[in-house]
Amino acid sequence: MPSTSPTDSAGAVRPGEELNVPAVDAWLKTQVPTLEGTPEVTQYSGGASNWTYRLKYANRDLILRRPPAGTKAKSAHDMAREYSVQKALKPAYPAVPTMIGLCQDPAVLGSDFYVMERIEGLIPRKHLPRGLTLDQPQTRQLCLNVIDKLVELHSVDAAAVGLSSLGKGPGYPKRQIEGWSDRYEKAHTWNVLGFQYVRDWLKANTPDDVATCVIHNDWRFDNVVLDPGEPIRVIGVLDWEMATLGDPLMDLGNALAYWVHADDNFFLRATRRQPTHLPGMLRREEVVEYYLDRMKLKPANWTFYEVYGLFRLAVIAQQIYYRYHHKQTRNPAFKNFWVLVNYLGLRCNRLIRKKGAR
Repeated sequence: MPSTSPTDSAGAVRPGEELNVPAVDAWLKTQVPTLEGTPEVTQYSGGASNWTYRLKYANRDLILRRPPAGTKAKSAHDMAREYSVQKALKPAYPAVPTMIGLCQDPAVLGSDFYVMERIEGLIPRKHLPRGLTLDQPQTRQLCLNVIDKLVELHSVDAAAVGLSSLGKGPGYPKRQIEGWSDRYEKAHTWNVLGFQYVRDWLKANTPDDVATCVIHNDWRFDNVVLDPGEPIRVIGVLDWEMATLGDPLMDLGNALAYWVHADDNFFLRATRRQPTHLPGMLRREEVVEYYLDRMKLKPANWTFYEVYGLFRLAVIAQQIYYRYHHKQTRNPAFKNFWVLVNYLGLRCNRLIRKKGAR
């Protein structure tokens, strides 16, 4: 099983997104005086939110995260928060990258940024990394290991690691339904469903929090790093931008929205961005059963969390399409997102009716 595939790598820096390397290098050497030479700088293509760079020194391999140029809404690209969450979590949750330093001096890059150790490993995206083949039992074990890492995160004592003030306390499900409903209304266009039935149902069926814990809020296979020598073992978890304190079942519902089977219909298969279609991967209902058993949770109405995850995904897609519709972006990849939004709406309706939830 050991993989011969290359680890996840960065490419050329995109035009207009160059770093002031001398300024970053000078600042970094105040944090880590042992750095040797000047860094080779490359950029990761994934992620439309914050910009991510690899800084390869002769003796250290580092990652820099910063907001896009011209960012005005600090809350949407809060580097200090993202850095602090990971630094606090690291002792209790070793899969978090090791933080090197946070820079809040605008003279360096014009914005906050932070630097962390790069985790050398493989990242599964729509398909397994090139050259990596797993048989069915190995694929199943990889799937279980990814779920176990989520269980491990949800079991961290937030107060013990100093993160008890990360969220707003009880009432997380209610705040999420209200917030995402409001975002959908603001991003609505004439060619998509109103989601009124779904939003009314979610509001009427919102449960109390089953627990309050640290949640990732973007749990997907392409946010985990696998051991190159033992690629069913998870050694890292990335992209903590949306982490907060909240209900763990909301986190699981979000994750399940991206979970696509090989025998799902065309529209759902078109949304697949992780290798959950492979033989050996747990099906959605098996994921839920396994997670609930590990966490010793018994929700009264699981359908709520599943519908919530799909509705949230629909809002995210609609927010992107809204920008395309109003010519704020010309990326042709977003042209037909409205079709996906409508499909997700129909899927929500079907789940509500099929499960017979009140």
